[in-house]
Amino acid sequence: MGKYPVIFITLKGATGAHFTEAKAMLRRMIAKEAMRFQFLAQSEKLTEMEHSQYQALINIDQTGAFTMSDELLKDSIQTLSQLLQKHYGQSVIILIDEYDVPLDKAYHSGYYDAMAELLRVLFGNAFKTNDSLKFAVLTGCLRISKESIFTRLNNFKVYTLKDVRCREYFGFTDIEVRQMLAYYGLMNQYDAIKEWYDGYLFGNLGIYCPWDVINYCSDLRDKSVTEPQNYWVNTSSNDIIRKFLSRANATTMNEIERLMNGDSVRKRIHQELTYRDLDAKLENLWSVLFTTGYLTQRSAQDGDLTELVIPNREIQWIFVQQICEWFSEKTISNTDRLERFCKAFEANDAAAVERGFNDFLGDMISIRDISVRKNMKENFYHGMLLGILGNRDDWIVCSNAESGEGYSDISIEIRKKGDWHHY
Repeated sequence: MGKYPVIFITLKGATGAHFTEAKAMLRRMIAKEAMRFQFLAQSEKLTEMEHSQYQALINIDQTGAFTMSDELLKDSIQTLSQLLQKHYGQSVIILIDEYDVPLDKAYHSGYYDAMAELLRVLFGNAFKTNDSLKFAVLTGCLRISKESIFTRLNNFKVYTLKDVRCREYFGFTDIEVRQMLAYYGLMNQYDAIKEWYDGYLFGNLGIYCPWDVINYCSDLRDKSVTEPQNYWVNTSSNDIIRKFLSRANATTMNEIERLMNGDSVRKRIHQELTYRDLDAKLENLWSVLFTTGYLTQRSAQDGDLTELVIPNREIQWIFVQQICEWFSEKTISNTDRLERFCKAFEANDAAAVERGFNDFLGDMISIRDISVRKNMKENFYHGMLLGILGNRDDWIVCSNAESGEGYSDISIEIRKKGDWHHY
């Protein structure tokens, strides 16, 4: 630390509805990183031409937009590293985080080839033909070597979820979590934290999700929460699970049910996927669920198959939530069945309600055997029924509403002939 100049850029925000917009965001990110080194503009170790090169990296127009040309953008990281090396007399370390996000957004927005070509040149200049580079680290969810954005690079090492090298750096080990809880006087929360945020296996080492552990400990110290929370859901769109469910066949749905019941499935994991590959086969989505942390490996590799499980309560909750939302959308789309079910409620036809609910359950992941507490199973069915009944805009549906001397699970108010009827 402190021995080398460091360039750090996260590409998480290098996105846009169009390539021009995404390119402008990428230009802005690199220029803002260059602005951290404004001393270069007066550095006596740089020539007049080099001062001009630096100024071109950070110039803005009257609207506040950075004016770096497209050609300079392709050389920008290399140029900044060369200027830093000249000033310090020391090679430069380059850190690029979330390098695959621009490709992901570009694929979904229709400018994938243009973005891949831009990153290919940008990375090639920065990491291969750059004598000012000490070393570089790139991180991302997907290993995209087949995309050919790295074809201009050589002599680099890839560390994946299955590697034993660096395994302890992907998150917190059990020892580290115990030390943290002891330090803050929160050891009574150890079992809850282990149930909710542990469960990942990197190489052969168990790992906790660090973001969750840190946030939960902070909230406990502030006394803003008393029970584990789902912190992951605020950092991810969870679109991959929705896409997975929308394409799942009967076999896949059965496998998802097994996972939610605490069982495992064995799948072939492809760690070198292109974004075009993701939609080519349903099987590839298993690899994405694994590399993005929604699934983890339970044991060592068995031939070319990996045993996959849902790592913890938090991720299981996300699966349940996404399945319920998917189920609700399917329910709305079948208006005839929904209307029959609601009419059965109005008619107090308990048998028809039971038949209708069982019919809906036929489309749904069963949780009758999920290895969780009874109240969690009841909450699941409770949520499903709320989702079905809540699709009626002309009904007032309340959950756990006070009724007499106690509480009803679900209460419904339906207006008939000017009067409100309660169910």
